[in-house]
Amino acid sequence: MPVPSVDQLQKLREKGEEEAPGPCAQVLASAQFINAHSQDVSVPAQGVQQAAAKILAHMQALNYSPATWKTHALNPQVANDAALEWIFFVDLLNFSFWTTPGTPSHTVTVDGTCYTGYWTLPAAIRRASSEGVDLTDARVYASISRDQWRHVMRSDAEDACLPMLDERLDVAHQAGRVLCDKYGGRFANLLAHCGGSAEHLVQRVVDEFPSFRDTHGFRGRSVALYKRAQILAADVWACFEGQGAGALDVGCLTMFADYRVPQALVHFGALRYSTRLREYLERAEREGGELASGHAWEVEIRGNSVWAVECMRRHIRKTSGSDVSAVLIDFYMWDYAKAHAEEMQAIPIHHTRSLYY
Repeated sequence: MPVPSVDQLQKLREKGEEEAPGPCAQVLASAQFINAHSQDVSVPAQGVQQAAAKILAHMQALNYSPATWKTHALNPQVANDAALEWIFFVDLLNFSFWTTPGTPSHTVTVDGTCYTGYWTLPAAIRRASSEGVDLTDARVYASISRDQWRHVMRSDAEDACLPMLDERLDVAHQAGRVLCDKYGGRFANLLAHCGGSAEHLVQRVVDEFPSFRDTHGFRGRSVALYKRAQILAADVWACFEGQGAGALDVGCLTMFADYRVPQALVHFGALRYSTRLREYLERAEREGGELASGHAWEVEIRGNSVWAVECMRRHIRKTSGSDVSAVLIDFYMWDYAKAHAEEMQAIPIHHTRSLYY
C-alpha cells in the first residue's frame, strides 16, 4: 500500500476528521517513505535489534521514566501552570544550539554552573528571572524589544552569541501575539482545548504557529517531521508524569528528529551512513560546512532516525512485552548522547541552521 504524502493527508483531513490521519501519523508515514527512498542513510535490521536490546537494558537499569525529566536541574520541579508556560517558551525556541566550528561557544552561567548548547536557554530564563524579567510570560515575549532580548539572551563572553538570535525574537513575537490574541496569553488555555490528546495538541500548535511547521520536499513528496511540536507534547507529559494537564496519549508520538539523537543511533548501530555521506559530514565538521535545510541528506538523516526508533520500539514490544514509547527512547538517547559526548566524538553530526530543530 503506497504511503500518502503530507499533502494527501491534509486533503483527507479537510474532508472529515474521522478520515484524517493526525500529524503524528503523518510523521510516521513520512519516515517510512523516506526510509524506503533513501540513498545514503539506512536502518539495518540487525543493528536495530541489537540497539533495542542494549537501550532497553540501560533504561531498565536506570529505572528510566517520565520522572527522570525532573532530574535535570533547570527543568521545572513543580508541575503547575507556570511549568506549562516555561515548557512552551522553551520548545518554541528549541532549535539550532550548535556552535559553528572556529567561533566562540555560546555559554550561560547561572547559579555557579556554566551551561552550553540547549541548556543555555533554560539557564537564560533563570538568569532573566533573577533580574526581574519573566521570559515565559507571553505578554513579555510578544513585545520584548530587540535590545532587551539581546541582553537577556547574552552570552558569558562578549564575542559569543546565541545562534539565530534575531530569528528567535521573530518567532517569540509571533507566538506571543497568537497566545495573547486567542488564548488569553497562556499556553495552558491552548492545551485545555486539546482534550488530553497529544495528536490534537501537535495539530493545533502546527496550525497556529508557523515555526512549528516542520515539512519538507523529498523525492517529489511533501514529508512532515514536526520535531518541536511533538517534543512540546512530550515535555508536558513528562513534567506532569502523565497526570493532570500532562495526561496525554503520547504513544502516538514519534522520535524527535534533531542532530544529536542521530549521532547516538549511529553509535548504537541502528542508523548507518553511506561512505560519501560520512566523509562529507566529517569534512564539514573540520571546515565549518553546513548542510542546507531541506537537503536530501538532511531529510534522510532525520526521517531514518524516526524510523529507526520506531523499529526499535516495535522490536522491544515484540521481544520483551514492554510498551516503552518512542518518547522515552528519544529522551534516553538524547541524555546518553550528551553524557557520552567524548565517546561519540568520532561520529559526525550534521550541521543545519533551521527553525525546526
